[in-house]
Amino acid sequence: MNNIKGYVNFVLHAHLPYIHHPESEDYLEEEWLFEAISECYIPLLLNFKKLVEEGVDFRITMTMTPPLLNMLDNKLLQERYIKYVEKHIELCEKEVVRTKFDDRLNRLAHYYLDRYSNDLHVFKDIYKCNLITGFKEFLDRGVLEIITCGATHGFFPILYVNEKTVRAQIAVGVQTYERFFGRKPRGIWLPECGYVPEADKYLKEFGIEYAMVESHAALYADPTPIYGTFAPIVSPDGLVVFARDMESSRQVWSSIIGYPGDFNYREFYRDLGYDADYEYIKPYIAANGARVNTGIKYYRITGKDCPKDYYDVQWAKDSAEKQAGHFMDCRTAQINSLASYMDVPPIVNCPYDAELYGHWWYEGPYWLYILFKKIYYDECNFKLITPSEYIDMYPEMQVCSPCRSTWGAKGYNEVWLNPTNDYAHRHLHKAGDRMCELAWKFPNEGDNLRRQALNQCARELLLAQSSDWLFIITNGTMVDYAHKAIKDHIGRFTKLYRQIMKDEIDPEYLLDIFTKDDIFPDIDYMVYY
Repeated sequence: MNNIKGYVNFVLHAHLPYIHHPESEDYLEEEWLFEAISECYIPLLLNFKKLVEEGVDFRITMTMTPPLLNMLDNKLLQERYIKYVEKHIELCEKEVVRTKFDDRLNRLAHYYLDRYSNDLHVFKDIYKCNLITGFKEFLDRGVLEIITCGATHGFFPILYVNEKTVRAQIAVGVQTYERFFGRKPRGIWLPECGYVPEADKYLKEFGIEYAMVESHAALYADPTPIYGTFAPIVSPDGLVVFARDMESSRQVWSSIIGYPGDFNYREFYRDLGYDADYEYIKPYIAANGARVNTGIKYYRITGKDCPKDYYDVQWAKDSAEKQAGHFMDCRTAQINSLASYMDVPPIVNCPYDAELYGHWWYEGPYWLYILFKKIYYDECNFKLITPSEYIDMYPEMQVCSPCRSTWGAKGYNEVWLNPTNDYAHRHLHKAGDRMCELAWKFPNEGDNLRRQALNQCARELLLAQSSDWLFIITNGTMVDYAHKAIKDHIGRFTKLYRQIMKDEIDPEYLLDIFTKDDIFPDIDYMVYY
């Protein structure tokens, strides 16, 4: 271990917007969670488990955002996930029969049948329908650091015009973390890596020591950091920030040179839901008859100029193993070069969306498993580390003012504030001001009905503030649902606000919207006081 010259910090941001529709099973958007469970969260847990059982000492950091935690803990969504998997198992059983005269296709059909059957076993029998307990096990072992996020992924660089709304996002995010993990979080993933200095004092107020930021938050800091992105810096208000490394990110994210584009990997956009005969696949697609992804994908990427070939699991594993070796060699060379110029060991920060690993890049969890084994067993000049461990080992840092920044396209706010979605902000700001007004007008309300209504107003405001709706509108995917989410939450907030102000609260209406938007059971509206 004497040859250790630096560290690598892997951070996976596990987040989905809160989608919960007890009134109907026909909302396709609920399947975002189910897909992530089967393709990302369960594979990650299983690979972490293998590493522990094999005696591999590894470190990884993950965000588990408050909306995701609340959905994973939701009994109705747990039941619906089981139905989702059972439906996939039924389809896979039919596929095993349908493909019996094609050996390669039949092997894949059996593969998917085994995968979904195992998902059901892991979810029901091992984790008793709650995957949070699985992640907490690795948190308690010390190999996984879990950090928090804003309550609903609200976008700080725009919300901060009313700083109390930013403070509430942080406060409820920390409270939710404590409820599920029984301890305070040391770090936060700023929603969309959106850094604004106005948030620092509230992060410190609630015990947050560090945050993940985009590269240029550090590179354009004042003064310019001596070590660039390869050592954390600390803001004047005492927030430590770890900036993303551009080289390691490019190797995974880039559509040109990134690992997920390997021709042996599974093709995301070729799915049985679109390929199969319509009458055959109809029971397994959207309730309205629209073709959608089923998760059963028989083809590999293959290449632009070639007809699509069948996916081969072993070929994909071979590619993942080679690329894990390449990534490790690149970090070894990078750290070797950096260490000679630095007085502290360099840290290479590798933050990614967790859903990249397994959902978008099907082989991603296996790649991580192989990479972590290689780092542990092979000749290597770096170790895996968490941000908290690095801070504890090297507490002296340069004081700099990070630059306002995000990790969105072009690096600033355009994704969340542009002509396609700017209509929403005036409503979000007005609702934020009204929520603060309610807290001042009814401090520590004693009337039970009014207090429930005030708490529900806080929930509706937080749900409306989710940055996901603005992102979806900009990207042009599921736009109608995003518009509807903003309209519903702002509409419910406004109606309830007026009922409270007129002292005409409708208990049936309040119960109805609480049933739909039952996130944050312990919320206290006085967080806006």
